[in-house]
Amino acid sequence: EIKGRIGSVEGTLKITSAMKMVASAKLHKAQGAIESMLPYDRQLHKIMVSLLSGDAKVTTPLCQPHDKIKRVAIVAIASNSSLCGGYNSNVVRHATAVINEYGKDIPGEAIDCYVIGRKLDQSLGKLKGFNQIRDYVEKGDNPTFATAQALATRLMNDYIAGKIDRVELVYMHFKNTASQIATREVFLPVPLETGGEAAVSTSGYIIEPTPSEVLNELIPDALCMKIFTVMLDAQAAEHAARTVAMQTATDNANDLLDELRIQYNKGRQAAITAELLDIVGGSMH
Repeated sequence: EIKGRIGSVEGTLKITSAMKMVASAKLHKAQGAIESMLPYDRQLHKIMVSLLSGDAKVTTPLCQPHDKIKRVAIVAIASNSSLCGGYNSNVVRHATAVINEYGKDIPGEAIDCYVIGRKLDQSLGKLKGFNQIRDYVEKGDNPTFATAQALATRLMNDYIAGKIDRVELVYMHFKNTASQIATREVFLPVPLETGGEAAVSTSGYIIEPTPSEVLNELIPDALCMKIFTVMLDAQAAEHAARTVAMQTATDNANDLLDELRIQYNKGRQAAITAELLDIVGGSMH
């Protein structure tokens, strides 16, 4: 029986260590992508904010908060597959909290949740009190700019048309391999603060053709970039969570194997001792 258990644990150990190596390789690639994207996204946002809040005082419909919030959209991002520790359950918990928070003030049919990731889709499918929009469910594994652009354009058009009054993003931010932070951000209206960082001063810059024309081109691009950055960020967090989960599983399997081998050897020694005692006892008769 113990030998059978040792065999099954060894089989599991091979799988978890292989998955850890695959996740680690994917993490390395995703980490490179997000680390080269984040500074660009942040700098673009700073330039945009400084143009909006600078001397030019340009206004655009995407930055104007609506008088009353009657309908909201929430974009929640998780993964298509499991075995990544508490990654998916954390996203589900935070997305549910945001939905419930809005549910106190507006009816459930006025809350749209854009779901990215099969695991999130399955979990949120069991809940009621909001509209689950599933057009982008499969896009969690392979973020592309085209997907981000399609989603951002759809949200921007709905916001300008007055169909939605606020858009929020819920995802796990990749801080480092051991730490992923549940993050909630306002996507629309465009937030006019830069998260504590000083905005880039635009005084002294010559802006051509005009600040308003530059902004009308820049804002949609920056918002598409934002969704793409968040998708890359969430993917890096997923691979990090899976790497840690598989490493932990591999360590646990090794510990269990050590215990089972000790148990097996003790049992074998006890059986040999019993046999020897029988032989000795027989020869004395």
